[in-house]
Amino acid sequence: MELQKSGFSLFLGFLLILLSLVPLSVARFVVEKNSLRVTSPDGLKGTYDSAIGNFGIPQYGGSMSGTVVFPKENQKGCREFSDAGISFQSKPGALPTFVLVDRGDCFFALKVWNAQKAGASAVLVADNIEERLITMDSPEEDGSTAKYIENITIPSALIEKSFGEKLKKEISSGEMVSVSLDWREAVPHPDDRVEYELWTNSNDECGVKCDMLMEFLKDFKGAAQLLEKGGYSQFTPHYITWYCPQAFILSKQCKSQCINQGRYCAPDPEQDFSSGYEGKDVVIENLRQLCVFKVANETQKPWMWWDYVTDFQIRCPMKDKKYNKECADDVIKSLGLDGKKIEKCMGDPNADTENPVLKEEQDAQVGKGSRGDVTILPTLVVNNRQYRGKLEKGAVLKAICSGFEETTEPAICLSSDVETNECLDNNGGCWQDKAANLTACKDTFRGRVCECPLVDGVQFKGDGYTTCAGTTSGAARCKINNGGCWHETRNGHTFSACTDDGNVKCSCPPGFKGDGVKSCEDIDECQEKKACQCPECSCKNTWGSYDCSCSGDLLYIRDHDTCISKASSGRSAWTAVWVILIGLVMAAGGAYLVYKYRLRSYMDSEIRAIMAQYMPLDSQAEVPNYVNENRA
Repeated sequence: MELQKSGFSLFLGFLLILLSLVPLSVARFVVEKNSLRVTSPDGLKGTYDSAIGNFGIPQYGGSMSGTVVFPKENQKGCREFSDAGISFQSKPGALPTFVLVDRGDCFFALKVWNAQKAGASAVLVADNIEERLITMDSPEEDGSTAKYIENITIPSALIEKSFGEKLKKEISSGEMVSVSLDWREAVPHPDDRVEYELWTNSNDECGVKCDMLMEFLKDFKGAAQLLEKGGYSQFTPHYITWYCPQAFILSKQCKSQCINQGRYCAPDPEQDFSSGYEGKDVVIENLRQLCVFKVANETQKPWMWWDYVTDFQIRCPMKDKKYNKECADDVIKSLGLDGKKIEKCMGDPNADTENPVLKEEQDAQVGKGSRGDVTILPTLVVNNRQYRGKLEKGAVLKAICSGFEETTEPAICLSSDVETNECLDNNGGCWQDKAANLTACKDTFRGRVCECPLVDGVQFKGDGYTTCAGTTSGAARCKINNGGCWHETRNGHTFSACTDDGNVKCSCPPGFKGDGVKSCEDIDECQEKKACQCPECSCKNTWGSYDCSCSGDLLYIRDHDTCISKASSGRSAWTAVWVILIGLVMAAGGAYLVYKYRLRSYMDSEIRAIMAQYMPLDSQAEVPNYVNENRA
């Protein structure tokens, strides 16, 4: 009995060591922060750090202002506030309510959930000891915690104990404490491309957290592929592995959980070494998924990774006993991927050598620059900053979109789910030309910006708030609100006063008079005797022009403002026809004579050349014959 207990204790000790190891390094966990700014009272004005909670939905790329309240009862927030008749619901027109609670006695997530149910818009948790800020993580989920963790939608942050005491003091004295939570710089946004990575796992039997990860992969697949195909992002998947301590390499536990002689390990999926799948099965599938990404990336289709992992989840789950190489090969074949290249990439899991793919993954787990070690699974990293919050499509998309430089966000970041739509309210306070349907207001992920537009090749310039003026001349300039000039359409005919002779100007077109900007009036050419003045002419004015006809059998010639007889017009036409025909005949005759002359000359020269080969001509000197002399 004592031996069994000893063995069981050894097993538990090994398992804890295995799960806590990071590869060949001292763990460096970086707390991701957002800025908390106090705007009132004056004694507390300033900016303070706060650690973003790893649950709920932080407003990445945005900010939120509100007033802080500290409840008189249930100050740790471990019970439902409704039990004490407390509500944090803001009144219409009032700022949102930020609830301040103390740390301790229950999970961070439960405090936030209870405050959210009572109407809070955000939660600040005051630390109960003086220490460096930590990340408030969600607890290991079971059936009870999963119910509320999944439904937390408000942001939360941990603040230092000393700062929390100052807030409580001001609130207790009756002061209105106003703060602003700012996530706009939580993710760097240097350019028009976002680089992000997801540390994940192929194990689908690790409980509620694995279920949430699998659901996220399926939900986010479409958005991820759109970003990747459009060149807006560079995505890289990663997988966490551990190494087995040297003392345990030959143990049963290490052999079942590791490949390559203990170099790369993963926990047993069911935490039961006697049945089901083993940890090394998970490592091998993780390796396969890494190689799928590498092979797909070589063919310029890195987004195929998303197709593989989601199809593998659906077709090869552990619960159906299909989590194996045969099922994986079927998925690879159905997607048209090169299975041989993937097998070559994976190498031999039984070899006593380093696997370059997995070794690279272990090295990548170690934090670099502003990014800490990857110790939480799953972990999303955006522009080298670890994401904190619920792993849900909308929340993650907001974090990724906040990584784009302002005004460079792709269309998917300006969908109704994530964009601010500030331009819908009073045009965002920006310049606009209602007549031309032009505006300087641009909705971005972080809010609106007032920037003069580029329309049909014309760049408008100005401050974007009160003025925007086109700076390009030419036809394109006249297309935009008609260059600010008069224009009108009647009976299917449109006239415009916009002209371009190097500089756009407004000048009424022929047939009109006026300033060219506000109005151009039709000129009555008939009444003003500007046209159709011949004795036989009859004039009728039309909008923008005139009609002139001739009496009797006469034809009006507009260029000469005169009438001529249709008969004379007919005779003139026939005369012209005969002249053309005679000219053609004479040209043909002349061409024929030239042809005959050139042909005869050519034939004569040919005949002379032939005869010259057989007999001397009169014009040629006699050629001496030296043959007989040579023979003599």
